[in-house]
Amino acid sequence: MSIDANVVTYGSHAIVALQSGAALPSQFLTFMLGEEQYAVGILHIKEIIEYGSLATVPMMPDCVRGVINLRGAVVPVMDLSARFGRAQSIIGKRSCIVIVETAGEDGDSKQVLGMLVDAVNAVVEIAADDIEPAPSFGTRIRPDFIAGMGKYNGRFVILLDIERVLSSEEIVEMARGTAALA
Repeated sequence: MSIDANVVTYGSHAIVALQSGAALPSQFLTFMLGEEQYAVGILHIKEIIEYGSLATVPMMPDCVRGVINLRGAVVPVMDLSARFGRAQSIIGKRSCIVIVETAGEDGDSKQVLGMLVDAVNAVVEIAADDIEPAPSFGTRIRPDFIAGMGKYNGRFVILLDIERVLSSEEIVEMARGTAALA
């Protein structure tokens, strides 16, 4: 993985980024999935919207809840709980869709996706010194989804590597597997 000085990275890539002189983000959007708190670098966040009705798409993996119409654009919505191998999220009063922008498959384009979360908490500042590398064990999600562990208010917050969590290539492979089973 090459690190461009203009690219902002964090977590498990923090050491490489610091060695290359790249800046680390300091602001993260925190949100809840069940009883666990997660965070995503604020630079990936486009907006947060109230959960509304989704159009389901046939033969999609369980983690893809459907699509929404966001000002004329079709935006797929991923259930992060299901993406992490758990049961699908139960929609509640505080359920939200966090609209994020990630790098497209070609690396030059941008891809807009929605993440279904149980509740959005706040935007917090976490200094680079308070970000530890991802643990290799002991978490309930795949280690490659974790960019690091941020310390905030005396607690750890799981910083997600949103590019890996929302990897379109992996979702396409999951969809192909679902279609093959049908």
